[in-house]
Amino acid sequence: MATYTYVIIDDAGKQKKGSINGDSREKVMDKLKKNGATIVSLNDAGALNRDIEISFLQPKPKPRDMAVFCRQFVSIVSAGVPVLSALEMLSEQTENKKLAAAVDKCRSSIERGETLAQSMAESPDIFPSMFITMVEAGEASGSLETSFTRMAEQYEKTAKLRATVRKATTYPIVILVIAAIAVGILLTKVVPTFEDMLNDLGIPLPGITKFVIAASSFLQEWWYIVIAVGVLIVLGLRVFKGSETGAHLLGKLALKLPIFGKLTYKTASARMARTLSTLLVSGLPLIQALEITANTMTNVFFKEELLAARDAVAMGSNLSEPLAEGGLFPPLLHHMLSIGEETGAIENMLDKLAEYYEDEVEQATEQIMAAIEPLIILLLAGVIGTIVLAVIMPMASMYSGLQNL
Repeated sequence: MATYTYVIIDDAGKQKKGSINGDSREKVMDKLKKNGATIVSLNDAGALNRDIEISFLQPKPKPRDMAVFCRQFVSIVSAGVPVLSALEMLSEQTENKKLAAAVDKCRSSIERGETLAQSMAESPDIFPSMFITMVEAGEASGSLETSFTRMAEQYEKTAKLRATVRKATTYPIVILVIAAIAVGILLTKVVPTFEDMLNDLGIPLPGITKFVIAASSFLQEWWYIVIAVGVLIVLGLRVFKGSETGAHLLGKLALKLPIFGKLTYKTASARMARTLSTLLVSGLPLIQALEITANTMTNVFFKEELLAARDAVAMGSNLSEPLAEGGLFPPLLHHMLSIGEETGAIENMLDKLAEYYEDEVEQATEQIMAAIEPLIILLLAGVIGTIVLAVIMPMASMYSGLQNL
């Protein structure tokens, strides 16, 4: 498939430039003209005029991007537009480059005779297994629009949940980074201006003053090493998190943290209930739904518990029983599931559980924010106060000595 650069006048009379992929020049011209555009120029994209796209620098589509895509797909298809034409339209108007390329790839695959689910499976980094399974179920039952609507709701709830959790975790990180920068400026710019004066006082310097001066000298001389070590620690943690040992260690730490531990439990419960409900409503068997749900969990311990529950269900057990035995999910969750299994309304019960725990996540986030703010203020006051005290104490000692003369 070749790449072409174009200049067109759209149906609103505005000039547009860009690049487009196509099997031939004629097909690309037909595609542009379908939207009512007047072609000014259409050329093969060479090395110099091709749009530079570095894939690893392009952001992956966020849940909100996927939700918008699903909603737009439903709107276009509901208007009677064929799926192939709908994908063509969406590939041109989708803002996220990776998602737009994946949609265009799906369109090409469908033209070769593949189903929509099969074509989406070719881009697993964009369309996860849950999405593909939902689309496959929708194609089999003739309710593709319903599947996309449910996926839109799933992504919207996921986006809201992520935003809530991110608010609780990002705020302290941002404050600590700002505090580190402020301390760095104090040690490298402010303390050196007092260093000579403090050394010339002719009195023994307190231990705290010696420590601050030593820290200032070290940071001035080896600041690049401090930054390099910080970067290596961050990269090392990311690599360590991807290993099995790291995933278990960090996963256990997330559960044991005094402030964030409860948030981890509630977030996992909300995600599990919402995802499992979406899959079961689409008609997916419980065993397969549990496997897909397990793979969406970010904490390895919840993933392992759901996989163990899948094996127990495959042996004939109810879902609530292995979850109760595992003891990781809150008691309310498996008690409500047990009631849902007895009444035959497990999907509705999961929906209610998802809504309940999503509200719980919001409340927990507010509580965390309220608890962290005074702790951060105390930390900043302690660090900056130590530096100020280190400068003031020798001067106070000198003045006290002069008064005694």
